Amino acid sequence: MYAPLDFVRLQPDEQRDRLRAFYELMSRRRTVRDFSTEPVPLELVELAIATAGTAPSGANVQPWRFVVVQDPEIKQRIREAAEAEERISYERRMPEKWLRRLAALGTDWHKPFLEVAPCLVVVFRVDYEIDVATGEREGTYYATESVGIAVGLLISALHSAGLATLTHNPSPMRFLGEILDRPKNETPFVLLPVGYPAEGAMVPDLARKPLGEILSIR
Repeated sequence: MYAPLDFVRLQPDEQRDRLRAFYELMSRRRTVRDFSTEPVPLELVELAIATAGTAPSGANVQPWRFVVVQDPEIKQRIREAAEAEERISYERRMPEKWLRRLAALGTDWHKPFLEVAPCLVVVFRVDYEIDVATGEREGTYYATESVGIAVGLLISALHSAGLATLTHNPSPMRFLGEILDRPKNETPFVLLPVGYPAEGAMVPDLARKPLGEILSIR
């Protein structure tokens, strides 16, 4: 079944102006690790997640689930579990080259932002669905790619709303499904603290690769 496409054709000048404004907005986006404890209106987070839910997905199965965590006790449990895994990674799992990369960013296994940030958004990838009537299992299609696109939209939406975040991937992340009591068909994909930057927050002085280094036109 099909429906008419809702599409507005823009004039070239408006296309360029919109893209330029969006680029300038997103070019100011930075990963933030120093958060204020100031609460974030839940409506903003919900709207950002609704935006993420508009992402394209393989066979339109929309293989993503978003869990918003505000409860201080649950955030504490997540921090403790994440730091336990990260400590092992920093001490034993990560190769020396990776550690050198991280040293330039000043990160280690301590993750206080998981408690300080007023809100955590945990994104899960749905690996298969179960037919309620038959009990049969059906795999999702291009789930990793689809969830990755949705997370990109989520990060963009949060930034456009004036909120800060970072992508945190403690490895392994199975503890997130256990703590948040998620079904076995969901795999943790990424953990995003969300909030306002702390006053005087600092970020690494990094440069993004120029367009000529990331673009090839044939």
